[in-house]
Amino acid sequence: MPHRSSILAVALLSVLAAGCTTTTDPEALAQNDPYEPTNRTIFDMNTKVQDAVAKPVAKFYNHAVPEFARDGVHNFLTNLDKPVTFGNDILQGDADRAGETLERFTVNSTLGVGGLVDVATKIGIPDHTSDFGVTLGTWGVDSGPYLVLPFLGPDSPRDLSGQVADIFMDPLTYIKFHGSDTWYAVRSGVGVLDLYSQNVDTLDQIERSSIDYYATMRSLYQQHRNAEIHHDQPDIQDTPGL
Repeated sequence: MPHRSSILAVALLSVLAAGCTTTTDPEALAQNDPYEPTNRTIFDMNTKVQDAVAKPVAKFYNHAVPEFARDGVHNFLTNLDKPVTFGNDILQGDADRAGETLERFTVNSTLGVGGLVDVATKIGIPDHTSDFGVTLGTWGVDSGPYLVLPFLGPDSPRDLSGQVADIFMDPLTYIKFHGSDTWYAVRSGVGVLDLYSQNVDTLDQIERSSIDYYATMRSLYQQHRNAEIHHDQPDIQDTPGL
């Protein structure tokens, strides 16, 4: 989903880049992670915040809010992102996926009561997501070095640029109304909560079972982004540390 926090992330990146400690470790360099020492420090901080705040809040949300309501929130947020996905499908030259995205958005926005109900899946229209970072990848743009940003997690210069571009591709960016700034902040916050609530148990399992949690999450992130670029599903069977 397009996040306005991406602009802050770019600012953070410019500040951090000047002070990043590089490594000559062959394995880190092979994983496109020249800033591994700095990345690990930030990752450890993020993990502490995640364990202390994000995970407990997500678990409370899963426990306190009925599943049908959580599904409605997830479906609504996913539907809001479809115009950005559609734009990127077009830029990638994939008419079939663009058609599926348009169908899903139309069906769920109407029959699905503004996106609260995922009718499109029920009638067999496939789902996928895309963003401008993926578009740049399909155009052959290199990701740049692997990065871990404070509070924002794994990223890359290519994907950060893509996230900023997605903000300008989102039609809602240009709709101004009373309380719009609050709406955008709530949308981003609920989006983060939804993401964590959908994955909190998986994150717990990965953290418990990983020999090197940092290396595992780095590998999963890179596999996931590569899979999205190639319109495939990430294979985590051989992920180091699992």
